[in-house]
Amino acid sequence: MGLDKFCSADGSDPFWDWNRTWHVGNPDLTQCFQNTVLVWVPCLYLWVCAPIYFLYLKSHDRGYICMTHLNRAKTAVGFLLWIVCWADVFYSFWERSQHDSGASSSSTQAPVYLVSPTMLGITMLLATLLTQYERLKGVQSSGVMLNFWLVAVLCATVTFRSKIIQAINEPWTVCVFRYTTFYIYYTLLLISLLLAALSDQPPLFSEASKDANPCPEIGASFLSRISFWWITGLIVTGYKRPLEQKDLWCLNSEDRSQRVVPQLVRRWNNECLKVKRPEEKTLYSPKKAPRGERKEGVPVEESEILIMKTPQKTREPSLFWALCLTFGPYFLISSLYKIIQDILMFVGPNILRLLIQFVNDSSAPSWQGYFYTALLFVCTCFQTLILQKYFHVCFVTGMRLRTAIVGAVYRKALVISNAARRTSTVGEIVNLMSVDAQRFMDLITYINMIWSAPLQVILALYFLWQNLGPSVLAGVAVMVLMVPINGVIAMKTKTYQVAQMKSKDNRIKLMNEVLNGIKVLKLYAWELAFKDKVSAIRESELRVLKKAAYLGAISTFTWVCAPFLVALSTFTVYVMIDERNVLDAQKAFVSLALFNILRFPLNMLPMVISSMVQASVSMKRLCVFLSHEELQEDSVERMAVAGCSDSISIEDGVFSWCRNDAPTLKRLSVRIPDGSLVAVVGHVGSGKSSLLSALLGEMEKLEGSVSVKGSVAYVPQQAWIQNATLKDNIVFGQERKESWYHRVVEACALLPDLEILPAGDGTEIGEKGVNLSGGQKQRVSLARAVYCDCAVYLLDDPLSAVDAHVGKHIFEKVVGPQGVLKDRTRVLVTHGLSFLPQADLILVMVEGEITERGSYLELMARDGAFAEFLRTYANKEQEDDESDSAPKRGLENGLPAAVIGQNHTSTSAVRTEGEVLGKKAKNAEVGRITEADKANTGRVKLSVFWEYMKAIGVVLSCVSIFLFFSHHFASLFSNYWLSLWTDDPVVNGTQPSREMRLGVYGALGASQGIAVFCYSISVSIGGILASRYLHQSMLYNVLRSPMSFFERTPSGNLVNRFSKETDTIDSIIPSIIKMFMGSMFNVVGSCVVILIATPLVAIIIPPLGILYFFVQRFYVASSRQLKRLESVSRSPVYTHFNETLLGASVIRAFGEQERFIRESDGRVDHNQKAYYPSIVANRWLAVRLEFVGNCIVMFAALFAVMARESLSPGIMGLSISYALQLTASLTWLVRMSSDLETNIVAVERVKEYEDTEKEADWRHDQSSLPPGWPTAGNIDIRGFGLRYREDQELAVRNITVAIHGGEKVGIVGRTGAGKSSLTLGLFRIIEACEGEIHIDGVNIATLGLHELRSRITIIPQDPVLFSGSLRMNLDPFDGYSDEEVWRALELSHLKSFVSGLPDKLNHECSEGGENLSLGQRQLVCLARALLRKTKILVLDEATAAVDLETDNLIQSTIRTQFDDCTVLTIAHRLNTIMDYTRVLVLDKGEMAEFDSPSTLITKRGIFYKMAKDSGLV
Repeated sequence: MGLDKFCSADGSDPFWDWNRTWHVGNPDLTQCFQNTVLVWVPCLYLWVCAPIYFLYLKSHDRGYICMTHLNRAKTAVGFLLWIVCWADVFYSFWERSQHDSGASSSSTQAPVYLVSPTMLGITMLLATLLTQYERLKGVQSSGVMLNFWLVAVLCATVTFRSKIIQAINEPWTVCVFRYTTFYIYYTLLLISLLLAALSDQPPLFSEASKDANPCPEIGASFLSRISFWWITGLIVTGYKRPLEQKDLWCLNSEDRSQRVVPQLVRRWNNECLKVKRPEEKTLYSPKKAPRGERKEGVPVEESEILIMKTPQKTREPSLFWALCLTFGPYFLISSLYKIIQDILMFVGPNILRLLIQFVNDSSAPSWQGYFYTALLFVCTCFQTLILQKYFHVCFVTGMRLRTAIVGAVYRKALVISNAARRTSTVGEIVNLMSVDAQRFMDLITYINMIWSAPLQVILALYFLWQNLGPSVLAGVAVMVLMVPINGVIAMKTKTYQVAQMKSKDNRIKLMNEVLNGIKVLKLYAWELAFKDKVSAIRESELRVLKKAAYLGAISTFTWVCAPFLVALSTFTVYVMIDERNVLDAQKAFVSLALFNILRFPLNMLPMVISSMVQASVSMKRLCVFLSHEELQEDSVERMAVAGCSDSISIEDGVFSWCRNDAPTLKRLSVRIPDGSLVAVVGHVGSGKSSLLSALLGEMEKLEGSVSVKGSVAYVPQQAWIQNATLKDNIVFGQERKESWYHRVVEACALLPDLEILPAGDGTEIGEKGVNLSGGQKQRVSLARAVYCDCAVYLLDDPLSAVDAHVGKHIFEKVVGPQGVLKDRTRVLVTHGLSFLPQADLILVMVEGEITERGSYLELMARDGAFAEFLRTYANKEQEDDESDSAPKRGLENGLPAAVIGQNHTSTSAVRTEGEVLGKKAKNAEVGRITEADKANTGRVKLSVFWEYMKAIGVVLSCVSIFLFFSHHFASLFSNYWLSLWTDDPVVNGTQPSREMRLGVYGALGASQGIAVFCYSISVSIGGILASRYLHQSMLYNVLRSPMSFFERTPSGNLVNRFSKETDTIDSIIPSIIKMFMGSMFNVVGSCVVILIATPLVAIIIPPLGILYFFVQRFYVASSRQLKRLESVSRSPVYTHFNETLLGASVIRAFGEQERFIRESDGRVDHNQKAYYPSIVANRWLAVRLEFVGNCIVMFAALFAVMARESLSPGIMGLSISYALQLTASLTWLVRMSSDLETNIVAVERVKEYEDTEKEADWRHDQSSLPPGWPTAGNIDIRGFGLRYREDQELAVRNITVAIHGGEKVGIVGRTGAGKSSLTLGLFRIIEACEGEIHIDGVNIATLGLHELRSRITIIPQDPVLFSGSLRMNLDPFDGYSDEEVWRALELSHLKSFVSGLPDKLNHECSEGGENLSLGQRQLVCLARALLRKTKILVLDEATAAVDLETDNLIQSTIRTQFDDCTVLTIAHRLNTIMDYTRVLVLDKGEMAEFDSPSTLITKRGIFYKMAKDSGLV
């Protein structure tokens, strides 16, 4: 052999010798092997890795690290090693020269003594240089180098032992110089290994150094990284005290939104572009066709059709491909880890085979047993590290994927066109973010199984074939049969999944609306109708869940029984084919271990497939959403400021809301000069708001051109208010300019409101502005636009929701010719006639066209429809008075009541500002109203588990546990039976009692199957019973909560409870319970078996058990808290998204998209900040637990080796094959127990609304009310007062009023005087603090709320509609006949509109009634009131949003239809109440005046002032 010559000239030193290394009590390797292989292996490793590593470092520069002591030491040791190696080389040369000169003639020098040290020397030099290069590229700790030093030390250790043995046994062969250099070399290697394990200081100029709380992972050493040691600090902290937000680290830069999202968006846009190209070609293809000869006309036709159709296939841009390009490269690393891990899995069974052989072969030296045990331990530990690294890569990819999808959906939602926006409701889009992004995250963990499972199956079958021969095919046949069964189940499950998602979408959509319109539900006493609607959807959802549960039980049954059936069929065939086939321990237990490995990939495949199916459904939904058409960027030209004098111009514009709809606006041509004030008037639904939308580019431009010069500010008709402080709402992301801010606040009449608000302008405004009145919202919305200081202002009826007095002030100070905006172009949609004379241009709109235009005087002179309209509605006195004195009067009384008298204005305004701001400093805390979702701390209480058990039913719970026990007992006993079988003596080459053994084995298997099926069904059904009960009680509790609860609780939190937490209870908890019970019984069973086999393990199990327990408690404390922090920080992402969707048009108008995208990204990152440590904590735990498991395996093997004389091979095989399973079961047990704890939190959070405050009872059992109550409609208010919150002053106090039946009473006062509060008290939305209200002699506080609210009617300020038919919106309880409904529609002037709709009464209203104009919605509310026709009617500013004509219609309807009823009207337009019986004037929550209008005017008090402002006196 060439190597023998290479090692020694005379071949006296062979390369390998079995007698020296294996069949001997004290083994040793040959000198030649040590000098070649053991020296070359580390060298080879480094030379292979170096080029790849060099390229990697070149492309990943992290900034350089300054020279440190550590680095100097590494370099010095490297050079010393190099010198030592060269010393060896020179010594060899010296020896040679000595030999050549003939000094020593003993033997010629072998070449190995030159080659090996030279190679080693060069490698050491390379290692030193690499260390320096790493320092320059900012590597703090290197895995490549650490592994190199480790391999070198391991190889040298063998030589080290060998040299010592040699020195003791054959001292005369020792070469002193080489021994000395080797010991120095070995010492230096150990030092190098130690140094390589340490981590250097962070590089200069790295990104991480900028973070406030950087993640320690970046600076962690390689060992700390692979064992996840670097997170231990956080886990210890979490064990000592509950973790808080401030303990969490910043995200690594490559995981942040700003890095991840743009990558995906860029790739997706490229995909979309690819798709668009072929589409354009298709348009021209038919034109080419006619050139063909028309002899055979038909084929040409066909070819046209074909050309048209081919590109259809490429239509869909592939989101999948975009995701692959973005995340694929990083994710591929995981596949590499997976391959290594898959191969390592089969080491266990093979070592088990060798161990059983070793026990059977009594002549084998005992060190082999210990060698196998050590090998088993090392391999399992290595496998653990590789597997956890694999999972880590997968989870990080999943996290980035979720970030990217949420970011992409958010960005898309800001640019999506209105037509597309209508196809997806808010609920569905939020689901894309929450549920669908989550689905991708779940899939990423398993996706590698698609190729890894078949690989594992093939390897397992290969080893099985070696073990049992062809009888394995019987087992394979069983497996193959299982696959189609599971395929069918997976397909069925998919259809159920889609059905359930649909129900869930509908349910969340309905809940969203219920929560948004909760005030209306309460005022109308409609809660029960909507509770039934939600319950109906929920029931259909549960029916689907139940079907899915039965399927799940069948699939669990097949998968738990599959491995057993496989084993049974294989063993049966094996023993039956041939008399001589004996089932011994080696065959049986190695096969069992392999079957256990098989179980995993076969279990996983259906899971992966169903997960892929879910993800593909989600992928489709996302793809559809991301492909929606966007608003036309170029529909509005933004002209340069220079040149043209027109600020806005539309040429022949035709616009519609959706490409395919009939145009909403037609034949529009308008030119608006710079700085002019344009008023747009017209009836309800004539297209006034649409005109502004067209100018904003929100509508589809079908023809013509639109251009707008300069920046635009927009005030929508329904104010959009963010959940932020009042100041943030006004400043809206602009820079703060104090003096301008004060001017704006004062001009918009907000100073008096700031005095009322608890923390001035630092008060937090609730979601959708719940704690502001309608007028205040509108003024904040206006202030935001004014503050923005733009060139063009589009104002959509901002004056409708404020009273005449404030309206006048705002017109004067802001919009009018003397206002803050006097040099700007203003387009004002209005219903107020008093402002028209001051407009430069008036546009009159009728059914989407501009019919007249001109100044006020021109239009009056023209004497067209407009003049007619004015004559009818404008007050006579006002007209006489208008020309000369309007401006003067305006200046006299233009100021809000809070600041009386023109001459004090300036001083008092300044004083107010000072006071308001001073107040802000004091009460910053008072201003908070919404409660963030709180994270509970500490352990989940046992009571929660008990609650859940009660929800399932105690009997069912106990039955399930018993079934679990019987299944595992049967399983254990069947394997024990197998070990007895294998130990049966062999007589004449056969085992005599094999039929009996086989029969019992089969019977045990069958009983196992039955138990599995039963417990699977019982747990799933129990879960469904529980989730039905929990959802029903939560729904009831939420609906029973008072209004104040909804103002405090962001709707995001509530929706989260109804979607995420309910989903958890529906589908996640039951499956976790199954797995938890399964793994718990597995662990206990395995320990019992190991103890029976090798009782010595009893010494080891307690300490390992304690270690295990500590690790688990440590982990669960932190993990649970991280999970809570994560779910608490998830709500704000959705809340913000919800808010954005509602205000998208405002955000676009102001051009604030970038800021909102940044805010959303920030919230997502904040959420991932809690998610990332929780992934790593899982890995930390798994590494430690698997180490405990590996120790148990090692000890089981070790004690078996020690007791090999007394052990039968069957029992040993049983014990070790169970030990091999134990690691997985242990890890799984902790994972499941912590998952159970973290997910059972959902039950806790769903139950928490049981303890919140509730309203009074809806109905009393024995109602004492007379049947037709109230019959007369007398209202008697005595000393009444109420407050909104405990810590606030009374909003209304000591009001005493007696109103007789049939009276018409107007309630007036400036904004915030307590007008609405009084009506809220009448309906007991807010309970009285003092005094009482009697209706027809009955104290309303004694009634059930529904009894009260269903007998009086209100037409509320915000007209709320729910999605559903128009009929359902009018009469949700179906209590009236169609005739009555039509009659009500006729009286509310909607009959012509409704009968013109294709579906008449069944016309679908979209979410929030978006597809009706605001005025029409108001009329629907009137129709509701007409249907109920109660004795008492309350109108809350009900006509603020309609034009005067409609207003008059409504007023006349109310006068005729509610003639004999008591009517209370909160009025802004005083002319509507001038003919009422009496007027109640409120001021700062107290009654100021109460008498008939004419008397009050003569008194010349507050009412007179207001009437004078409105031009009525």
